[in-house]
Amino acid sequence: MGEETVSHKELQAIYVMWLRQMKRFVRAKSRVVSTIVEPLFFLFILGFGFNIATFPGMEGSYLYFLSPGIIAMAILFSSMFTGVSVLWDRQFGFLQEVLVAPISRLSIVIGRTLGGATVALFQGSLILVIALALGLPIVNVGNIILTVVIMVELSFTAVGFGLIIASKMQDFEGFMSIMNLILMPLLFLSSAFFPISESLPVWLRTLSFANPLFYMIDGIRGSLTGMNNVLDPLVDLAIITFLCVTVMGLGSYLFNKSEA
Repeated sequence: MGEETVSHKELQAIYVMWLRQMKRFVRAKSRVVSTIVEPLFFLFILGFGFNIATFPGMEGSYLYFLSPGIIAMAILFSSMFTGVSVLWDRQFGFLQEVLVAPISRLSIVIGRTLGGATVALFQGSLILVIALALGLPIVNVGNIILTVVIMVELSFTAVGFGLIIASKMQDFEGFMSIMNLILMPLLFLSSAFFPISESLPVWLRTLSFANPLFYMIDGIRGSLTGMNNVLDPLVDLAIITFLCVTVMGLGSYLFNKSEA
């Protein structure tokens, strides 16, 4: 009976933390608009603006090449707010109240992670639907499942990375500055905006292959359109799974060690 009660409390804590993230997202209308409009801005302006351009190693329309990168971008930008929410809760005392509650910190991490990943996946899926409406070609309907799996792992990895940074910081401004300093170079070196081909300098290709985000976008591109991907989507998936487990484990560890 005691074990069942503890298990119920932990599940309830996970649900409450998840629900809190959902309510915070729905109520913050400016956040909803900004995290959706910005990726759409890149998709429409860059996609249609460079649609007549051709790049070495690129097949098909530039809009179709760009779409997987913008899907990942939407997930990344949305995931940043999980770290912001940790800092916000720490500043206003909610985190301290949660940490002293008779529940494990692991349940808190799981609830926050599920909430952040759900929001990020929703926004990434919205961009995916818009891209499909614009005529994005797909390999087959079955491959969309593999695409969604990669998107889910990307959202968990991004949320875990946000927890890592937030666990080591105390202020919003510093967090946003560090995240932008890290995410923007990763995004530009990920093949989101241009193909990673033999025409690029060796040092640039080396940096791209060392970039975890490259495999996530390459996986989405390969599983969804079957064009312009460097590796087999299943190889990308294996690498992404390893990265996801590693980042989530590190994020959970640092959060457990952090103080409110």
